[in-house]
Amino acid sequence: MRLLVARCSATYDGRLSSTLDEGVRLLMVKADGCVAVHADVGAYKPLNWMNAPNHLEDEGGRWVVTNPAGERLEITIHEVLQDVRWELDTERGLTLDGVERELQELLAEHPGHIEDGLTCVQREFRTDLGPVDLLCRDRDGAAVAVEVKRIGEIDGVEQLTRYLGRMERDPLLAPVRGIFAATVVKPQARVLAASRGIGWVEVDLEDLRDAEPTTLRLF
Repeated sequence: MRLLVARCSATYDGRLSSTLDEGVRLLMVKADGCVAVHADVGAYKPLNWMNAPNHLEDEGGRWVVTNPAGERLEITIHEVLQDVRWELDTERGLTLDGVERELQELLAEHPGHIEDGLTCVQREFRTDLGPVDLLCRDRDGAAVAVEVKRIGEIDGVEQLTRYLGRMERDPLLAPVRGIFAATVVKPQARVLAASRGIGWVEVDLEDLRDAEPTTLRLF
């Protein structure tokens, strides 16, 4: 993680165009390549950002961030006030809330509720950016990465996109497709998933709770 406090300005060209006037802001660069420009307002939401996968060209007084979709974020650094780098943990440190944990466990037991013919191979499959919730195989044997959320929002789609980028590098898995599963998938998340070639599905938690267990029992 690199944190740069600087007097800077920025321009963005992509799906829309925007200009950010000169001011003191926090520039954040994460290990996965995400770049964000923050002000001291707006909670967690940055003023400008580019999510991975992308490429950052650091020219000293100018950063140029581009991605495969043709988007471009150019940051002009007028004055550096502080430049700090830290190596942060990439593992998921949060404990899932009860509903999300239960949903993940039940979908691992009943992957057919996600897609017909789907088989769960492993829960919490590790990547170098953190674990994807379910690694599955479809009826043709192709790898499928499933990210599970209680409520499906844009951040979850972005998270799954990063995992897929890493998993595609493994010749034993590639090609890998993704499915975003939640009790409710927000409209914006549906649009983003479709633009990334990621499937999405809404699952009924009560139906999962009532489903017959698939493991063998004595009684």
